Amino acid sequence: MSIIQNKKAFHDYFIEERFEGGLALEGWEVKAIRAGRAQLKEAYVVVKEAELFLIGAHISPLSTASTHVAADPVRTRKLLLHAAEIEKLVGKVERAGYTLVPLDLHYSRGRIKLNIGLAKGKKQHDKRHVQKEKDWQREQQRLMRQKA
Repeated sequence: MSIIQNKKAFHDYFIEERFEGGLALEGWEVKAIRAGRAQLKEAYVVVKEAELFLIGAHISPLSTASTHVAADPVRTRKLLLHAAEIEKLVGKVERAGYTLVPLDLHYSRGRIKLNIGLAKGKKQHDKRHVQKEKDWQREQQRLMRQKA
């Protein structure tokens, strides 16, 4: 069950592979995410010393969250993946010119997980081509409905 999707990622990048990983979250962040107060639009994933970190994801604290913790809505959060997956991603990012983008937050067996995509950037003409394809598909559907 998806909580939040990063639709901008599909607009700006060609997603080649997807990986699912956990997030190192604090208690107030889990409550805020369950309340739907998270945003991935400006977020990205970086590699530091063979570890992956989510930077720029905004999780707004609830007003009822604990008062003794200073909540930082855009703090850097560590991603939890298997070592083999991290090695594969590090190799692709450093050598092949790929980037890592967060795609969506979802629940998996009661835990909050993050789908990240191994992506290549789209050029402006690629975005226009994709938009033309969508428009043509929509037009085809409209014509088929008129005939039926």
